[in-house]
Amino acid sequence: MPPINRQQGFTLVEMAIVLVIIGLLLGGILKGQELITSARVRNIADQNSGVQAAYYGFIDRYRQVPGDWGQANAVQAIPGVLTGGDANGRLSGDWVEGLALWEHLSKSRFIQGNYVGGTGQPTADSTDKAPRNAFNGFLMLFRSSDYFDTAAAPTEQLNLVLGAGIPVNVLAELDRKIDDGLPQSGVLRHALTTAGLTFDALSQSSADCVAATTTPPSWDIATNQQLCNAVYLY
Repeated sequence: MPPINRQQGFTLVEMAIVLVIIGLLLGGILKGQELITSARVRNIADQNSGVQAAYYGFIDRYRQVPGDWGQANAVQAIPGVLTGGDANGRLSGDWVEGLALWEHLSKSRFIQGNYVGGTGQPTADSTDKAPRNAFNGFLMLFRSSDYFDTAAAPTEQLNLVLGAGIPVNVLAELDRKIDDGLPQSGVLRHALTTAGLTFDALSQSSADCVAATTTPPSWDIATNQQLCNAVYLY
């Protein structure tokens, strides 16, 4: 008799094992992505808390606003300081005071780093002008109305720009953890998307980060936009 040709294939048990392994791998990847997002959210939240504590700690110690403090007096009080502001009692929206703030805070040991102040926008390779977030965007602290609000014209308020280049899913998760989860209300707000802001591109965000068609507007996770920015109101 001629030999019988038997077709080889996977048994149901083997297929079930393969599907289980694939499910475990996918579950591990998704869980890993969640852990990475959570770590980034925690990093930004901790960074914000640290800057806020440093700002008010500086005022409590020196009775002066960091960055605004006049150069002559700041140089005498803090070893190594070279820059200062106009001493009008509030942070002005310009590069001189915005960058002097980081020099005052770092050289008085309220934050880590060794910043030197300046008169213009930090470049991509700047390492001594301002702190950066986990996505390499610069942080800036100043008074402005460069943020979204339920009112047509937001009031000028002290706020920390969390830095450009933050993925929308990270900001959405951060907003849910520390605020109301909405980009137009609460203490965490979506940064403006227009040009000509106080600190130019450092203050700017992408319009794709927010779904304006929802009521109220919400963080638009579906766009997967990676170039978002937000401010934290003090």
